[in-house]
Amino acid sequence: MSIKTTLLRACTWWNGQTLNTRIWTARHGVKVGEDDVGNVFYKTTDDSKRWVIYNGEVEASRISPEWHGWLHRTWDEPPTEKPLARKAWEKPHQENLTGTAMAYAPTGSLRQTQPADRSDYEAWCPE
Repeated sequence: MSIKTTLLRACTWWNGQTLNTRIWTARHGVKVGEDDVGNVFYKTTDDSKRWVIYNGEVEASRISPEWHGWLHRTWDEPPTEKPLARKAWEKPHQENLTGTAMAYAPTGSLRQTQPADRSDYEAWCPE
């Protein structure tokens, strides 16, 4: 790990775990599992606390519904022990893309590269 990465993690929370979180996790954490994007989930030995160490940017929407339910005690078993039943119509989990280049931009949006072809609108022009 580079010095820059070490300093960022020690001083900021949005670049992964802080130094205090790293120490707490080393002393009290029991690794429960890891999701497909690399986030690692922990609990204390008595299961009084549950937390996640993000892989990269700290963004809550990057956690899948399975792990979100476990973190918030919707169910007791982590997805590594009892996977969540999936329906055929469900789409895969996707993080919140608002504010990114991949965010949804409907037809007519100012963020669209091409102007919308509007045949149902005629601009008003004073006579």
